[in-house]
Amino acid sequence: MQSAGGSPWVVLKFGGTSVSTAANWRNVADIVRARVADGLRPLVVHSALTGITDRLDGLLATALSGDASAELDEIERRHAVLARDLGIATPPGVILILAELRRTVASLKHLREVGDRTRAQVLASGELMATHVGADFLKSLGLDAVWLDARTALRAEEHAGRHEKASKLSATCDFSPDAALRGRLDRAGALVVTQGFIASDSAGDTVLLGRGGSDTSGAYFAAKLSAQRLEIWTDVPGMFSGNPRSIPGARLLQALHYDEAQEIASNGAKVLHPRCILPVRQYAIPLHVYATQMPGLCGTVVSGAPGASAAQVKAICVKKDITLVSLESPGMWHQVGFLADAFQVFKDHGLSVDLISTSETSVTVSLDPAANALDPAIVDALVQDLSALCRVQVIGPCASLSLVGRNIRGILHDLGEAFELFEEQKIYLVSQAANDLNFTFVIDETQADRLVQQLHDLLIRPGQGDPVWGPTWEQLHAPATAAPPAAERWWPARRDELLAIARENSAAYVYDLATVDARARALGRLHSIDRVFYAIKANPHPQILRRVAAAGLALECVSQGEVERVLREVPDLALDRILFTPNFASRDEYDFALSAGVRLTLDNLHPLQYWPRLFQGREIIVRVDPGFGRGHHQHVRTAGLHSKFGVPTFELEEFARLARAAGARIVGLHAHNGSGIFSVSNWVETAELLAGLAGRFADLRYINIGGGIGVPEMFSRSPLDLAALDAAIAAVRAHHPKLEFWMEPGRYVVAEAGVLLAVVTQLKGKGEVRYVGVATGMNSLIRPALYGAWHEIVNLTRLGEPASETCTIVGPICESGDQLGTDRALPPTEEGDVLLIANAGAYGHAMSSHYNLRAPAIEIVI
Repeated sequence: MQSAGGSPWVVLKFGGTSVSTAANWRNVADIVRARVADGLRPLVVHSALTGITDRLDGLLATALSGDASAELDEIERRHAVLARDLGIATPPGVILILAELRRTVASLKHLREVGDRTRAQVLASGELMATHVGADFLKSLGLDAVWLDARTALRAEEHAGRHEKASKLSATCDFSPDAALRGRLDRAGALVVTQGFIASDSAGDTVLLGRGGSDTSGAYFAAKLSAQRLEIWTDVPGMFSGNPRSIPGARLLQALHYDEAQEIASNGAKVLHPRCILPVRQYAIPLHVYATQMPGLCGTVVSGAPGASAAQVKAICVKKDITLVSLESPGMWHQVGFLADAFQVFKDHGLSVDLISTSETSVTVSLDPAANALDPAIVDALVQDLSALCRVQVIGPCASLSLVGRNIRGILHDLGEAFELFEEQKIYLVSQAANDLNFTFVIDETQADRLVQQLHDLLIRPGQGDPVWGPTWEQLHAPATAAPPAAERWWPARRDELLAIARENSAAYVYDLATVDARARALGRLHSIDRVFYAIKANPHPQILRRVAAAGLALECVSQGEVERVLREVPDLALDRILFTPNFASRDEYDFALSAGVRLTLDNLHPLQYWPRLFQGREIIVRVDPGFGRGHHQHVRTAGLHSKFGVPTFELEEFARLARAAGARIVGLHAHNGSGIFSVSNWVETAELLAGLAGRFADLRYINIGGGIGVPEMFSRSPLDLAALDAAIAAVRAHHPKLEFWMEPGRYVVAEAGVLLAVVTQLKGKGEVRYVGVATGMNSLIRPALYGAWHEIVNLTRLGEPASETCTIVGPICESGDQLGTDRALPPTEEGDVLLIANAGAYGHAMSSHYNLRAPAIEIVI
C-alpha cells in the first residue's frame, strides 16, 4: 500500500456535516480503522461543527452592540451535546477555548469594530473545539490518537503588497515536503487529529485559509507529508456532472484529471475547494472524494491520468451571487496602460478579478464572492476610484454557467441547440477558457436554475463503457427508497388498490386523507403559532378542504373563486378563519370579500389610493415585502425586487398614511418569502422583521410569517424540523406577548398525500436515450416544466424489481418540455405498466389544463 517514496501517511479530511453527529463519527472511526488495518498512518483533518463558524461570526457582531451570552451558551451546548452523544466528557481543551472566547467577547463591548486578527482568532475556535472532541472520541475507542495544533505545522506565506485582510482571513501556506514535520508525526501516535481552515503567520498569530479552507489544509498536509493520497470525505459521494441536490439525473464522475477537477471546483461545484488541487497536483498525490454517510460508494478519483482525449462536456456548473463591474470609456481605444491602471485599482482594494471580457471601448470583469469580500462599502469605494478612469456600472446579482470538459473548442459546432436556450436571456459576458476546459456565460441570477437543468439534460450524454461516467444521483440513492418511514410514503402498502384504480383510469390523481390528517396534526402541535391557515391554492379539492378544516386549520384564499368554494364546501367555518390575500385583483373582488366578512390582506398601495371608501371602518392586514425571497426556483420566490408581491418596507409609512385617511385599521402584518424552504432561520428572520415593524401600527394584533415549508423530494433531503421551528418562533414571540403569530402552509399539508398514476403507452429508443411515454403529461402536472421540479417516479407494476434502465418519462403533449422526469432509474418497463409519480398532491390538478384538448388526470380520494 505504500508509495514509491515509502510514505505511510494518508490524509483524511472530513467536512462539518461529517463531524457534527454521533452517527457520522462512528463512520469516521470505521474509516480510520480500515486505513490503519491497511498499514497506513491516518492524519485526520476536520472542520468545525456545522453552523458553528457562522455562529462565531455572528457572535462578533452581537458582542459589539449587546449581550452575546446566548450565542456563547448555544456554542457550548452544541459541543457538550455531541460529546454526550459520543459517550465522552466535554474535553478540557473545549472548556479552555470557551473560557477564552468569553474573555474575548467581553473585551469587545467597548470597541467599534472587530480587527482581522481578533476575527481570525475567534473563528479558529470552531475547528479547535471540534478536533478536541474528535480526538477524545477516537481515544475512547482505543485508537492511539494524538491531537495536533495545525498552527504549529502550517505557516502562512508572506506576499509583498498583499492586502492585510487577505493575509489574515484568506492566507496561503508553503506546502513543500517537510521532513521535520514528517519526523515529528512519525514519532507521534498511530493516528493524528488536526484542524482544517487555520494556520499561523510569521508573528505566530492565527490566520485563516478562507471559507472552505479545510480542503486546502488537507492538501497542504498531504503534500508536506508526501502522503499516499488525500481523501476528502463530505456529504456527497464524489464530483458530479451537475449539482445532484437539484439535478437527480446528475452523474457521478468516477475519474477526473487534476485540471478538470480544478475547473469544476472553480466554477461552482462545492464538493472541493479550488485551492486544494494545486498542492496534490504538484506532487502527483491522488485525491479521492467520498461520502461519510455512505462510505461504501465508489466516489471520484482525481489524478494525473490523462483519460480520454475526445471532446466532451463533463459537467454543467453554476456560480451565483456574481458581481460584474463594467468599465466604459471611448478613450481606452489604443490607450497604452489603461488596463494596468484599472486593475491596479482592483488590487488596491484587495479584490481578485475572475472573468474578463473586452471590446474597443469597454471592459467587463466578474468578482467572485468566494474569493472576495463584497460588502457594499468595498464595492462603493472601488467604483469611486475607478470613476476617475472611466464610466463604471455594477451589475448583479448574476450567475455564471460553465460547460466544463475536455477540448471544448472541438464541440462548439455541436452546441447550437444549447445556445438557443439563451435566446431570451441577457448575456453580460462570454468567456472561452484558454486551456480549452470551459465555456462560460454570465447571466441574470434569476435564470440560472432553469438553464442549468436544461443544459444538463441537453449536453450530458455519457457514452457506453466510458470509465468517466458513474451512476446518477438517483441510482446511487435508490436503495434508500426500499424502507422509508411509513407515514411519509403511504402508497407502497396500497399498491394493489392503486393498480386497480389505474386499470379503470389511464391517468388519475389519488389522495390519501390519512396523510392529510397527519400533516394537519403536526402543524396543530406548533405551540408558538396561534393559527395555521391552509393555503388552498395547493389543492382545493372539497374533501380535502373539509378534512383540513375539521382538523382545526383555517383556510387562506387568493381569489374570489377560492373564497366562494370555501363558503360553499365548509359552510360552518367561522368567517374569521377565512383569510383572503389577493394580488392585482379587480376592485370587485375586494368588495366581495369585505361584504362576505372574511379577513383581508392588501399588498399594494393602489386599493387604498383609488378605492378608499371600500375600507372605511375596516380591519386590514398588509403584506410586506422583506426585500428577499427564498425557495427552490425563481418562480416560487415571492419576495424581493423581482417579485410582484408585497409592499416594500420603504412604502409602509405611506401605506399607513393612506389607511388612516381611508378610516381603516391595520391589524396585521404578513410576509411570505417563497416555497420549498427547509431552513428554520427563514421564518425566524421573517418573524423578527415583522415584529420589529409592529411598533409603527397602534392597532396591530397579528403577525403572519407565511408558509413555504419544504417537502423532501430528494432521497437524501431531511424534512424541516418542526420542533426546532416551534422553539425558534417561541423565542421570538416571548418578546412580543401581545401579538398573535400565524402561518399559512399549503404544499406541506397535501403534497405527500397525493400521487399521479399514469399508464405506459409507448416506448422509444433514440440513440442512447430511452423514452417511456405515459397517458398524461404537462397538462396534468406542469411543475417539472414550469419550476424544474423533481418528483420521485416508480414503476408501480414492477415495484421492488431492480432498476436497471435509465429512462426519460414523457407525456403526449405536443411540446418538447413535456417531460415528467429525465434520466430516471426504472426496471425494464412495458406498455400497460403503471408509473406512479409521488408527492403530487399539491399544485398538480390545481394547475392542470386542457392543453391540446386533452383532459387532465381525474381526482380520486381514498
